Parts: sequence; C-alpha cells; structure tokens
Amino acid sequence: MGSYLIVHQAPSLAVSHENPKLGHRSANYHPTIWGDHFLAYDNSDVVKENNLCEMEPQQPPHEVLKEEVRKMFIAVPDKSSKKLDLIDAINRLGVAYHFESEIDTSLLAIYGDYDEQINHVAGREEELYIVALRFRLLRAHGYHVSCDVFNRFKDSEGNFKESLAGNIRGLLSLYEAANYMVRDEDILDKALVFTTSQLKSMVPNLNSSLTTQINHALDMPIHKTVTRIGARQFMSLYQEDESHDPLLLSFAKLDFGIIQKLHQEELSDLTKWWKGLDTPNEIPFARDRLVECYLWSLAMYFEPKYSFARTTVAKLFALTSILDDFYDIYGTSDQLVVLDNAIHRWDISCLDELPKYMRPCYQALLSVFSEMEKESLKVVGKTKSVDFAISSMQAISRAYHEEASWIHDENLPTYDEYMKLALVTSTYPMIVTCSTVSMWGIVRENALDWVTKNPLILRVSSAIGRLMNDIVSFEAEQERGELASAVQCYMMQYGVSKEEAILELEKEITNAWKDVNQEWLLGSASGVSKIVLERIFNLARITYLTYKKEDWYTNSFSVTKDVIKSVLVDPIEM
Repeated sequence: MGSYLIVHQAPSLAVSHENPKLGHRSANYHPTIWGDHFLAYDNSDVVKENNLCEMEPQQPPHEVLKEEVRKMFIAVPDKSSKKLDLIDAINRLGVAYHFESEIDTSLLAIYGDYDEQINHVAGREEELYIVALRFRLLRAHGYHVSCDVFNRFKDSEGNFKESLAGNIRGLLSLYEAANYMVRDEDILDKALVFTTSQLKSMVPNLNSSLTTQINHALDMPIHKTVTRIGARQFMSLYQEDESHDPLLLSFAKLDFGIIQKLHQEELSDLTKWWKGLDTPNEIPFARDRLVECYLWSLAMYFEPKYSFARTTVAKLFALTSILDDFYDIYGTSDQLVVLDNAIHRWDISCLDELPKYMRPCYQALLSVFSEMEKESLKVVGKTKSVDFAISSMQAISRAYHEEASWIHDENLPTYDEYMKLALVTSTYPMIVTCSTVSMWGIVRENALDWVTKNPLILRVSSAIGRLMNDIVSFEAEQERGELASAVQCYMMQYGVSKEEAILELEKEITNAWKDVNQEWLLGSASGVSKIVLERIFNLARITYLTYKKEDWYTNSFSVTKDVIKSVLVDPIEM
C-alpha cells in the first residue's frame, strides 16, 4: 500500500460549538451559475426534444450506422495513409470506443510495418504529414516507436529544413506528434519549438478557418485534449474538410447526441442529490460547483458503461471541494481537529460532534462510500476494495489538516515539505483509487493493487495538477492568507523571485508530462490496465484545460461555462 494511504487512528474528540473561537474566513466565491437547470433533463420529453428532434426521421438507427462505419473501416487497407486518417478521425470524433478491437488490429499491423515504412522516408516536405501522423497514433496507443525518423527532415546544420516552413498540414502534424515526447528526445523538443514558432508566424496571413485550426491546436494540442470536449469542437472542423467521410460524421453526431442525453439525465439525478444537501444555505462559504465537478468526472470517462463510476466520482469531486474549503477557508482550528478525527473514525456516530455546517457533507461522504460498497457487493460479491477507497479519503483529510495548520500557525514549509502533502491534496490518488473501485467488474483486482502502490504516472500527474493550480491561484490565495503554495514555498527555499519560481515550476510541469508519456508507454507494454491508465491521463487533461490560464474551476463563469454548455446543454446539429 502506498504511503499516502497510511491511516493514523485518532481518538474521539468532541468540542462545544455553541461559541466556536474566532477564525472563520471567507473567499467570496461566486454562487453556482447553473442552479436547477439540469433538473429539466429528468427522463423528460424536453430532453428528447432538445437532443433528438434533428435526428428523426431521416437518420438511420444508431446500430445500423455503426455497422456501416465498421465495414467501411475494415475495407480500408491497414498500410494505407487513408487508414491512418480514418483512425485519427474516429479518435477525434469521440467514437473510437465503438471500434476498439478493429483499431487495435489495424495499429498492430501498422506497428509491425513501422520500420519498413520509415526506411523509405527521404525527408521530403510532402512526407512530413503522414510520418508524423503515424508516429502520433502509435504513441497514443501505447507503442514506443522511435522518433529518429524526424532527423530526416533536418538540413546539414541540424535545423529543420526551410522548405517545411510553408507546409501547414505537415507542421500541424509534427506539432501534434511532438507533444508525445518523453525525456531525452531532443529532436521532439526542437520540433515543438520549430513548429510552434512557424505556426504562430503564419496565423496573420491565413484565412479564418485555418487560423482557427492553428490557434486551437496551439492552445490545446490533441494529446492534452479531453475526448468529449475535443469531439464537440472537432466535428465542425471535420465537416469543413472536403475529404471528410459523411457516414462517419453522421454516426459521430448521432452518437454524441445519444450520450449527451445520458449525461444530462445523470446530472439531473446529481442535482437532486445536491439539492438534498442544501449547500447554498448550509455551507454558503464553499464553492458550489456540482456541474463543474461532473465535467471533471465526464472528462475521465464519458462512455455509457462507466455511468456508476462517473456519478460516484462526480459526487466525490464535489464533496472533496467542500472539504477543501472547510480546511482552507472556514474551519477554526478546534473544528478541524474534530472533522479530521471524524473522517478517520468513519462512523455516523461522529455526526453530533461536528459543527452543524459540517454535518451534511460528512453524512453525504459516508453515504457515497456506502453506495460503493453496495455496488461492489453486487458486482463482485465483496467490499474489501472499498476500504482502500476510504483510506485514500482519510489520507486527504489528514493532509488537508496539516496544510491548515500551516495557515493557522503562519508557518511556511519548504517546497519539498509542501509538495509531499500537495501530491495528496491534489486529490489525484483518492480520485483514481475510488475511480478504480467504482469500475469493479470492468477492471481486474490487480489494477487496484497497482494504483495503491502510488505509481510514477499517478505521482507526476498529481504534480501537474497541483503546480498548475498553484501557479494560477497564487495571487488569490495570498490575498486569502494561504501562505503555503508551490510558488511561495519555492521562492523561499531557493531565494528566487515569483517570476523565476513560476518559470522553474513550468519546467517541472513540462517534464512531468514527459514522464506521463513515458509511463503510458511502459504501462501499456507491461500489461498495466489501460483502462486505469487512461483515467489518470484524462485527469491530467481536464486539469490542463481548467488551470492553463486561470483557475476556471473556482471562477467558472467564462471558459468552463462555455465548455459545459457545448457538451451538456447545446444539442448537436445534424
């Protein structure tokens, strides 16, 4: 069991809460922007009208279209460039989960032929697109192919050939491929710098369609794109492409609408659950972000078969966010001791010992894990795995409590001390553990054994989340009196300015992504559950979206609102 799951037994400690000592603070978070909006999607005719009106009666049934796409896919030769384009389109349209075995079979054949294919590469401008696409698709599916082939596109001085500068399609393909780099792949480091510079310089002189495509790629490379969000955005780009496959596009749109309906219904049920907690009145100081939390869970897994896991993890995101605000913002020192002890005792009898405002969250927390136990018992006939999930939640509480003591004691830890706890309070270990338990029956038991050993991909993904969050939240947290953050602790430990600290932390984030890529390749080759690896990868992706410029979770009224609207509200146009 990883060290982050070690549980320290705490004694019972009740404190009188009629006159708690002063210490409450407020962050003035904005209220929810969604309210009861998703209650309207409760298996009602409104949902059907919003999502399916444009799919009747001219659209063939979903299964008929799927079978036609499957036949079309199989008919295209594996070694053709058309097959690579087709695999890429299926992935980016978000329907690859329907054709996993067919795609795996084709990529295995493409991988087996990889060395022969690159032996014929002469480094001509027109070859770059397909060479980079083949490399990207194989890396994305766990094949550790060499990047040396890109040296053939360099000149005698070791720079990328000037003739590539006007090749927009090739540059975009190389840019997307370079994002799959691991450590010590200098050629891909240089490729990323080269393509980024070239593409940025082209933007002012291109038509609006190409400008949109390039700006979107530079802002959000495919590698870091959440599948569901990327699919919604890619559909319009794909439709504008004269070479697009109408059959595939029709199927992708139909599938998107059907899955959107399921997501709306899940969010309707979650909204009812959330209203039962009455968070705006009971916990007015906390972030009311249920829909945003569901977006995070949806980012981890959007497919129908993960419905229980998706709704469970959404609840855990929402409740953990409230716990974070208890510890960071509102709780007094005495109250936080009681809360931490209650979470470690994990018993409903602790409820009366807690301050009134903490009780709904604590009770809901116990209830969610009870639901996990019932599901585990139903699916696999035992509940022992849920103990690991509970332990991971207890570890977060202990870490939150220790971080809170830094605030109350006005103690600034070293960067190393801070990061030891921050990897836990990032919530990644808990979420991935609970996610794995919630997928019982889909993943094997050894997947949980692997997760609880705190593997490198989980640690570096946690670091990505924590560092990105801390960089964009630094100013606001300083104003709230939260002294300990990665930026502040790095400044103190190394005696550097804020700007220098952020620059170094951004380098750590870049290296962490390289480690994620490496562990993806190693894990895929060694038999680690790809299903679990993908959840970790997807968690890093939604983190990247949320914190790449601002804290779009806490301040969710701009970009996050638009994203939610696109994937959970607006119907797809056929």
